[in-house]
Amino acid sequence: MIRILIADDHPIVRDGLKKLLSLEEDFQIVGEASDGCEVLDRVQELDPDVLLLDLRMPNLDGLSALQALQQTNKRTRVIVLTASEDKNEFVQAMKLGCSGIVLKQTAPELIVKSIRKVHGGEIWLDSHTTAAVMRQFAAPGDITGGGGGKTRERSPLSQREREIVQLVAQGYKNKEMAEKMFISEQTVKNHLHNIFDKLGVSDRLELALYAIHKGLHLTAER
Repeated sequence: MIRILIADDHPIVRDGLKKLLSLEEDFQIVGEASDGCEVLDRVQELDPDVLLLDLRMPNLDGLSALQALQQTNKRTRVIVLTASEDKNEFVQAMKLGCSGIVLKQTAPELIVKSIRKVHGGEIWLDSHTTAAVMRQFAAPGDITGGGGGKTRERSPLSQREREIVQLVAQGYKNKEMAEKMFISEQTVKNHLHNIFDKLGVSDRLELALYAIHKGLHLTAER
């Protein structure tokens, strides 16, 4: 069972989420919280697998709660569930260790899918927020994670492969990368295949998120 805690200051939202998630056989709603301070108490008391966290809450906002949880409970995976479209908040939430961002206007089946993905150790960003978050995380020519962890490559990337990863993290598509680097689109695909194999990731989004979230430094050596 995936044990879930729902944190939102609107009772109707909490009730709707409970009804939706209770339909899934592998989901168990273990509790609710209506403000940020209550979130911290409930997480400590219940130790849920996944926390659905609203950003705009009384007493302690979602980002502050997230920051506190980073110190006290790193096991619970956090999905920010928000009506906000403030990309800066999303970037801040990712830096504070959240594993997913889901907009409240998202289709119900995607909320369910995001919980399973995050519980499985993956990162979830919907297509509307991904490119914006990538651009703000990854400055041109450099990829650094929020925590600046150690390199996690299985084998060294070539300078050209590093360039490809940097462009992926900035939201470039294959055709745009090919034009920018003066190579064919097939060559870009070949490079991506090699990069996926070396880093053990399965697609472009996972590559960008892996680089960012794990603190993977891929700046070319001078």
